[in-house]
Amino acid sequence: MSIKLWNYDDCLLYNLENTVFGVGKLMIDEIKIIKAVLDGDVESFRDLVCRYEKPVIKMVKNIVDDHHICEDIAQEVFFDAYRKLNSYNPSLSSFSTWLFTIARNKSLNAIKKKRHFSIDNMPEKSSPDCPTDTLTQNEFYCQLDEALRKLPAKHKTAFVLAELEQLPYEQIAQIEGIKLGTVKSRVSRAKEKLRVALKRAKGSDI
Repeated sequence: MSIKLWNYDDCLLYNLENTVFGVGKLMIDEIKIIKAVLDGDVESFRDLVCRYEKPVIKMVKNIVDDHHICEDIAQEVFFDAYRKLNSYNPSLSSFSTWLFTIARNKSLNAIKKKRHFSIDNMPEKSSPDCPTDTLTQNEFYCQLDEALRKLPAKHKTAFVLAELEQLPYEQIAQIEGIKLGTVKSRVSRAKEKLRVALKRAKGSDI
């Protein structure tokens, strides 16, 4: 891992000048950790794993409906991140965006083999759109789960990242490699398809 395609000191200066203090401070800390890893301090990578292990596993669980393989996929994500660490460029994205992109791709590869979806981390609170007056919460989530399974992958991942992971649209655009307007469109279409599917399941307007 000795090949470097960009200068870390330049990137530290870039992030000091071009990010908000809170986010910039986090990025600078992570760049220092990455520099240490690439300079031979492999143990420093554990700091990144500890920082992002739970968010990565949560994201994978929201895409792949198999709790038995979620941690395996997360391990593959970190292995790939370590193996490709010298290709990460902080002037293009935050480390979390880069890492979540790897997690997203690994998850999509998994659901291509196993066409399921999990909503275990859906918010427990009900909203005005939830037909809780005629359906129990469990029945509603069961129907929503089925509707999510039938969504096209590109709409499903956009919906998961926006509604379940609560990531900003700008970050989703980077992760998905698409324009901001396309993210908004995909999330909107996913919501509409879910409304239609739930309406059919219920047999009346939602």
